[in-house]
Amino acid sequence: MKNRLLVAVLCVATMAGVFAVSARADAYDKRTIFTFSAPVEIPGGKVLPAGTYTFKLLDSASDRNIVQIFDKNQTTLYATVLAIPDYRRNPTSKTLITFSETTQGGPPAIKEWFYPGDSFGQEFVYPKPRAVELAKNSNQPVPSMSQEASSNISQPATSSSDASVVAMKDTPLKAEQANGDEVEVAEVFIVHAPVVVAQNTPAELPKTASMLPVLWMLGIFLIAAGSVLWVIAKRRTA
Repeated sequence: MKNRLLVAVLCVATMAGVFAVSARADAYDKRTIFTFSAPVEIPGGKVLPAGTYTFKLLDSASDRNIVQIFDKNQTTLYATVLAIPDYRRNPTSKTLITFSETTQGGPPAIKEWFYPGDSFGQEFVYPKPRAVELAKNSNQPVPSMSQEASSNISQPATSSSDASVVAMKDTPLKAEQANGDEVEVAEVFIVHAPVVVAQNTPAELPKTASMLPVLWMLGIFLIAAGSVLWVIAKRRTA
């Protein structure tokens, strides 16, 4: 209990020093600038020292779950991180970033990142050995990849077609549970948008009346009108 309280205080203290700046022009790649007042852990056995960093999605129209972490000016790439979609029922108007509980004295590990106004964010995937530890410490499931695949996190990448990115996207993902069990990701995480089913919607549109009676009456009217006009014209010429 003391350990969890200490970590919770650390997370709150860290978030108190986080300043996120985002602009409308950055909505496509979700570019966000964070300033951390204390070190934070990211996948790949990396710890970011206190400082300012840029988080953004890899520029890809087909894959929206690859997060890249740069220095403030985007001149140094620290990591290319695989993530899974993370659903939030009530979006917030501000950037949201949460942490997984770690061992006492260790830096908090980034768990989730939500861009302002988004109901879907990114949940970071950790190498299996570290994911097992985080799941046990936080008492929450953690998505994992193989330790071998995690070497791609440190590789330079500029597009989703780079070999390191393709390797991460193709690697099988699992979910590590607090009790030590390993299950499929879909068993504990929402990996697709929830389907909203409309209520009281009829299975098919109601059938409307046929137009044949109307057309039949219109035909009779035209014939009668034609007959009257023929009679009038004949009398005038008589």
